[in-house]
Amino acid sequence: MEFDNDRIIKHAYKIEIFYWVLLGLMAPLVNSLTLFLHDVRMWLALFLTNLILLPAYLFYAAIIVPGLLFNKRNIYFTLVSIAFFMTVLVLVFSIYAFPLNFPLLKYEQDYLSVNFSSIARETVWIIINMSLAAAIAFIKKGEDEKDIMANLTKDNTAFKLKYLRAQLNPHFLFNTLNSIYSLSLQKSDKAPEVVVKLADLMRYLIYDCEQEKIPLDKEIEFILNYIDIEKIRFKADVRFTVEGHTNGIMIEPFLFISFIENGFKHALDNAYTEPFIFITIKVEEKQIVLNVINNSNADLETQAKRINGKGLTNSKSLLELLYPSSYELDIIQTEKEERIKSNVRLKNARERLESLYPDAHTLAVILGNNAFTVSLILKSHFS
Repeated sequence: MEFDNDRIIKHAYKIEIFYWVLLGLMAPLVNSLTLFLHDVRMWLALFLTNLILLPAYLFYAAIIVPGLLFNKRNIYFTLVSIAFFMTVLVLVFSIYAFPLNFPLLKYEQDYLSVNFSSIARETVWIIINMSLAAAIAFIKKGEDEKDIMANLTKDNTAFKLKYLRAQLNPHFLFNTLNSIYSLSLQKSDKAPEVVVKLADLMRYLIYDCEQEKIPLDKEIEFILNYIDIEKIRFKADVRFTVEGHTNGIMIEPFLFISFIENGFKHALDNAYTEPFIFITIKVEEKQIVLNVINNSNADLETQAKRINGKGLTNSKSLLELLYPSSYELDIIQTEKEERIKSNVRLKNARERLESLYPDAHTLAVILGNNAFTVSLILKSHFS
């Protein structure tokens, strides 16, 4: 569907074109094959006749059926259809009258002349063609309604995305401003540096996040700026690694930050002497993987409540809209003392973690702490 100024331009559907071709060829082809198999002149005459009549059926399907039948003006539709039928019948024999001026064989003259047999034959074909034209009008209406619903769904999804991103952006900015406020109270010399990085973040939020997709490198730069701000505020073991080739890959903006924010919040808001946050973005064939691991002093029950926090909930909603059937989100909570309480639960957690973090060191770090682990896999054709 295209637009010419304010006017919608609707292109013909493939199924609509197919039925119009069927309508144009069916009657002359059937009559030619059954009555005039070896008569090339009659083949040509019948196809030309139907070609001349085709605009009339187009008018019937485009104007009469939508204008009267679709608007439930049934009596008017019946009367107009009868008038249309009579007009086409007269037009058919008017066209047939032209070749009767030339020498013809008797069976050709009988076919083209006005008689009971020819009137009955043409009546059947006109009714068939009118019915097919009406069916095409219904098909077009159905396809138009599908297009409208698809566009409404697309618009609705776009509005939802804007709403969810609007929910995420203030949440993120609020946390960043809190960071600057904390540094200003400490009269830290690092406050100006944070302000500069915040300006870079604002530029990203205002301009880049308005686009449908952005380069993955920009998203990574945004994450680096955020990490730098948090590292200035707190002393923590923060590791951010990128694996694979990111150049030229496009991705929807603001997908990862809530999960990364969540990791910092859980680790740094608690009285840990050595908090850690490990963040990894892996670019693999047809998928991108985000892993965030952080420690926490919260027990399993508290960690479970955090999964339903606003930031994570909004991020899950974004994923449902953008990757409804092509993402995996695995959030695993471990508790240092859990092995005493439930060996079965620990075994299940270990199996899931081993599939996500095969290296022994990372696995040992997770299982040796109260930890909150997020693994997000986006499966798609990134370009």
